[in-house]
Amino acid sequence: MTRIASHRGGTLEFGDSTRAGFIATARMDLEEVEFDLHPTRDGHIVVHHDPTLDRTTNRTGVIAEMSMSEVCAAIINDGGGHPLRLEQLCEIYTDSPVAFRCEIKAGADGRPYRDFVPAVVDRLAAYGRLSTTIFSSFVIETLVEIASACDRPSLWLVNPAIVEAQGIGAAITLARDHGVRELGINIDQSSHAIRDEIFGSGLAFGCWGAHSEAQIDKAFDLEAKVFTSDRPSLAIARRALWNASHKQVNP
Repeated sequence: MTRIASHRGGTLEFGDSTRAGFIATARMDLEEVEFDLHPTRDGHIVVHHDPTLDRTTNRTGVIAEMSMSEVCAAIINDGGGHPLRLEQLCEIYTDSPVAFRCEIKAGADGRPYRDFVPAVVDRLAAYGRLSTTIFSSFVIETLVEIASACDRPSLWLVNPAIVEAQGIGAAITLARDHGVRELGINIDQSSHAIRDEIFGSGLAFGCWGAHSEAQIDKAFDLEAKVFTSDRPSLAIARRALWNASHKQVNP
């Protein structure tokens, strides 16, 4: 079964990385909740997509240069509420079967945060969530660091520019050279040919960015291992229809 991951807690339904979205996702009939992490100046870990507050909140500033209290004073646009600490997210999912899909982000300069991966692993372990966490990153060096810090699975989110310029074969080679076992490809760039080449190399294939009905249906048609969606409720509904139609074809 293709797994569904609620991207940032369902951005198009509840706002970007909001408490309301994460609470709603915890109760949904899906498999994963996707979220992004950044460190604060004083050693806390914030659940937020961008390295700055500028685009999605009513405040500005680089998260890694701010204290947690400064970050938490921001109000998220559209969905409301304040950015969450990782501990608060763990508490929301205490009794939820939904697994974590944790993307460890790079800083505002595009470079990985120093010593951030071990801090994230330790915090997740302390809250009993490490065993149900799958990691992801666009930065392959970060995936190598994750593999050194824990034995949890991780996947490489492949920048479309790499596939466009070098081809999927180059991405596969790079992944295998670094011990990465799963690739996440942008849904609009994904195809049966790309899927088959990834499968043929012995790697797992997933998608990201499936937000419209057509994109979601495409992810199911490609039989992706998992895909992320800003519209998790729509993804759940489309999976039910897809499953029903295929049961009729293959009784």
